[in-house]
Amino acid sequence: MDPPADILAADCPARRVLSLIGNKWTPVVIYCLSGGVQRFSALQHRIPDISKKMLIQVLRDMERAGLVERTVYHVVPPKTEYRLTDAGMHLHEPVALLCHWASNNTPLLNAIDAARETGVRATQK
Repeated sequence: MDPPADILAADCPARRVLSLIGNKWTPVVIYCLSGGVQRFSALQHRIPDISKKMLIQVLRDMERAGLVERTVYHVVPPKTEYRLTDAGMHLHEPVALLCHWASNNTPLLNAIDAARETGVRATQK
């Protein structure tokens, strides 16, 4: 087994991955697309608190990073579909684990939220 990566090193692979998925919406979109091909409108419907502009930006960033493939159908009305590439599906695995962890650690996450609101350090009980 390889030694753990030095997360402090500028060229660490873990840092590159974190930069890919480190914004608020990318992991959510990865999670939504993990079930298969989705139309843009379906993604908007499944993630109601994301703006259309932000969803477009996230999808474009993911496409540039090779995580998403976009297919445009030249019909009326226009139809655009998105799917995860193999790289995107590989990233889905840790994203799904993080989602599972979060659902099992709600009290800790609530304490973090409360600390943000009050400026007090969160403690787990």
